[in-house]
Amino acid sequence: MQNDYRPPHLFIISFVCCLFFASIFFAAAASRVVELQEKISSRNSNIEELEKEIKKYETELVGLGKEKATLKNAIRSFDISIKKFGSEIAATQNRITAAVYGIEKLEIDINDKEQKIKRNANAIAQTIRAINAAQSLSLVELVLAHDRLSDVWNDLSNMEQFQIKINRDLAALKELKTGLEENKKLEQQRKGELVNYKEDLNDKKTIVEYNKTEKNKVLRETENKETTFSSLLEEKKQKREQFLAELLELESQLQLEIDPNSLPQPGSKVFIWPLEDVLVTQYFGETEFAKTAHAYKGKGHNGIDLRASTGTKVRASLSGVVSGVGNTDIAHGCYSYGKWILLRHYNGLSTLYAHLSIIKVVEGQEVATGETIGFSGNTGYSTGPHLHFTVYATQGVQVQQFSKSINCKNATIPIADLKAYLNPLQYL
Repeated sequence: MQNDYRPPHLFIISFVCCLFFASIFFAAAASRVVELQEKISSRNSNIEELEKEIKKYETELVGLGKEKATLKNAIRSFDISIKKFGSEIAATQNRITAAVYGIEKLEIDINDKEQKIKRNANAIAQTIRAINAAQSLSLVELVLAHDRLSDVWNDLSNMEQFQIKINRDLAALKELKTGLEENKKLEQQRKGELVNYKEDLNDKKTIVEYNKTEKNKVLRETENKETTFSSLLEEKKQKREQFLAELLELESQLQLEIDPNSLPQPGSKVFIWPLEDVLVTQYFGETEFAKTAHAYKGKGHNGIDLRASTGTKVRASLSGVVSGVGNTDIAHGCYSYGKWILLRHYNGLSTLYAHLSIIKVVEGQEVATGETIGFSGNTGYSTGPHLHFTVYATQGVQVQQFSKSINCKNATIPIADLKAYLNPLQYL
């Protein structure tokens, strides 16, 4: 009688051979993983040191911001900012390299799990075939297939052990597949982070060039003379006052329908702060009632100012659509918002972000809460880098060219009915 029965120990030998050759490959992969982890740790150490430098420069900039506006301090501010972003660029480059190493490490782990899944599946299949072949024989056939009775009992015992092993291998296989799925998701996440790091790197390089250009501009305009710098500041102040008077006259004449029931309740905290680190340097309205005023009446400050060195990330306080972007500096002598962004939100409110160095969005673009829309700066009328933040009732604000202005007639800016200005602190 002929049968295809092969003792289970032959499958074990085959399986061990596969393990031997696979172990050589996985040993090399494991060595590479250790090497990558060491490189990642080295990069992280570099990042920690660079972050200490960045903190030091930030402290210097904060201290400088409290000092009198002079040409010397303005140039120092540019120089410190350039150094700060040099360190940030280096830190970001280290993050990019660490991310690349991390992705390679994940890819090795993914390949490792895929090979183990394949190997486990093959082992399970071999074990099942061995059991099926053995179980297809009757006890008499099993006895006749061996020279000694002890071999029969060994095979019966092996079949029982194989059944236990199958259950264990199936559980391991399931765990490997779950781990594989998690690693693939993590890999996609890391690749997304890598894209963000590269974008961030380009932004920081742009900010460095912006600071260098602005520094040279100030030196050129002042001829590197402190007296000329002071004269220019006084001229800017006078033109700023002229602009505010023109704007007040225009906005006082607006009579736009604003439904108070369409607005969130004051104190509802519908917005997140537009900066990660918050320090209010100027409040809404007149100084006396800045913290309690609920409406702007053409006096004082129509928003709040937040401390922010040039190049600080500015984020959307809430999801919405970009109503407009602009730069009042294109009109010579127009000392207003500088580079600005107006967002229209879906709750009846709009927010303005002004004195920016870089604008990252375009009109009509949808943005998410917390998304980076630009970087703070010192454009427009500003005695130092900061972020100006205004909240409007959307029904009462329009983006239009200020054609009736003397110095700003070519500039496009948000213009609002006075009752459309709201205290930002009531919604943050």
